[in-house]
Amino acid sequence: MKTNEGTVDRAVRVIAGVALVALAATGTVGVWGWIGLVPIATGLMGWCPAYTLLGINTCGLKNAK
Repeated sequence: MKTNEGTVDRAVRVIAGVALVALAATGTVGVWGWIGLVPIATGLMGWCPAYTLLGINTCGLKNAK
């Protein structure tokens, strides 16, 4: 898996994911907030399967590993 997410993209994903999980944990948004685990995981890995399918790369490096 090659990295296809840039630093800002990864940070935004993790922050949004943590916010969603926190809202779900407090009961504010209900069970759907646990979907925030997905952006947390993709942000930590630096690889997004949807980006791969769509040919998107925000990493900025030509030979990202």
